[in-house]
Amino acid sequence: MGGCGRRVGRAARKRRQKLLNPAQSVSLCHQPLYVRLMKFLHQRGFTSTLLQPNHFTDTGRGLQVKRTVKPDELLISLPESCLLTTTTVLDSYLGPYIKRWKPRLSPLLALCVFLVCERHSGEASDWFPYIEALPTTYTCPAYFPDEVMAVLPIGVQRRALEQREAVLELHASNQDFFRSLQPILSQPVEEVLTYEALRWAWCSVNTRSVFMSRPSSHFLSGQDVCALAPFLDLLNHRPDIKVSASFNDVSGCYEIRTISGIQRFQQAFINYGSHDNQRLLLEYGFVAPGNPHSVVYVDTGLLCEVMRGDRSLEQKIKFLKENNFLHNLTVSSEGPSWRLMTALRVLALPQTLYPQWKAVLLGQVVCEERERQSVQAAWTLCHTLLQDTHTALDKISQLLQQCDEPIREQLNVVKSLRQEERCILGGCLEVLQGMRGQPEHLLSCQPDDSAVS
Repeated sequence: MGGCGRRVGRAARKRRQKLLNPAQSVSLCHQPLYVRLMKFLHQRGFTSTLLQPNHFTDTGRGLQVKRTVKPDELLISLPESCLLTTTTVLDSYLGPYIKRWKPRLSPLLALCVFLVCERHSGEASDWFPYIEALPTTYTCPAYFPDEVMAVLPIGVQRRALEQREAVLELHASNQDFFRSLQPILSQPVEEVLTYEALRWAWCSVNTRSVFMSRPSSHFLSGQDVCALAPFLDLLNHRPDIKVSASFNDVSGCYEIRTISGIQRFQQAFINYGSHDNQRLLLEYGFVAPGNPHSVVYVDTGLLCEVMRGDRSLEQKIKFLKENNFLHNLTVSSEGPSWRLMTALRVLALPQTLYPQWKAVLLGQVVCEERERQSVQAAWTLCHTLLQDTHTALDKISQLLQQCDEPIREQLNVVKSLRQEERCILGGCLEVLQGMRGQPEHLLSCQPDDSAVS
């Protein structure tokens, strides 16, 4: 009986632990890839044993603490010799080619070309243990095919297309420099420095580098603020985590210090900044669950569509643009932002009240009728956005049934963004319904003629 009691107790404890910590993890530290990575770092002076690589069911690959970390304790200290910077590149076999090239390359391109060439060298590369540990593909918009682009929110889609075009342009505009590297490549340059290879390197730098301001180089053009940090870049982002991170000139290490502490065997997180999920997707290729910074953006095109009956709309849009009031128009689950409602109040004013437009931007209240029209317009905007979200989610479900990896991964990231968007818009509509305090049928009407000139 006693033995049975102990077994039941252990099972109960395990169940309680799973409820308290539903994310499970499996250690990766004994896998050959990570053994080689740690050996590589130890040879370069990295001595920390506090963190180990794990695979977590909720976030994928990350770092787990082996013991409790106290508040304000140093989480990781990575020597400069472990960092991959433009100094690394300029001191390498690529240095002579970069130093004599005109016009000067950007620091970003120098890092990208180095990554591509090192990956091309395979195990002969000094940086092979790090290159091997990098993802082989990414869920950044630069990787998105047209069918994935099509299910993004319109504002994100526009910026995603710009990102894809930027990488295409980076590749196309540097063909002459790439050809100059043929003497150091064992294959034709067009087979090594391909668009796909440059895209992989660009995403590696863009998603995994840390901020590290460096003196301007005579051989490079533009700000030099990026460094790749092996092992440290396995730390995942969580929006509610507070850390301090910077390069310590005294210790000669890039250091991350936790502000609140971490319990033993928990995943260690860092904070990339107060970014909403649209920005996280665009810049890093993921969406953070429960992100308190997340909002839904209202595009100028949608604003014009909702207010299309206003004959003075073009003048009002021009006025809002000149006063920088067409950017960051958002809604959250708590309701429309002040900027959005202010813009809508201006749009609700007739042309005859032009002298009041500026005053409204500065916070002057409008009459009850104009306020009602503004809230109505906000409701119409949210309802239209919600319809678009439902359409996109239906399309994503169809695509998921017929696609392969890695498109499935890309679609799942976009799906998470759209699902969050659906929740935000639903919450906002409830708030607006309360603001109106009107029967349901009034919420579908258009502004009356007095709202236009």
